[in-house]
Amino acid sequence: MPAWAERGGGLQIAVRVTPRAGRDALVAGAADHLAARLAAAPVDGAANAALIALVAKTFGVPRRAVRIVAGETARLKRLHLDGDAEMLARVAAALYGTGA
Repeated sequence: MPAWAERGGGLQIAVRVTPRAGRDALVAGAADHLAARLAAAPVDGAANAALIALVAKTFGVPRRAVRIVAGETARLKRLHLDGDAEMLARVAAALYGTGA
């Protein structure tokens, strides 16, 4: 599956998470996932909460519009973003430099 796909009234993205990084950043990863670097440690859900906040900020949606649908405790996670799928896909493509 590609790094993102339009699904169910929004966009589903795959993200590979690296916790305990120097700062938070969401960038292009491999063809099948985005890469998230999080300053938070993977303790008591802190990294997941930081990931949701980072994805919401990057895609310009409220935090309540972002939820983890797979990989709650894994490095590779699948998230669903509620909203305009075309607009969200443009943001994802811009992370890879393939659109704006």
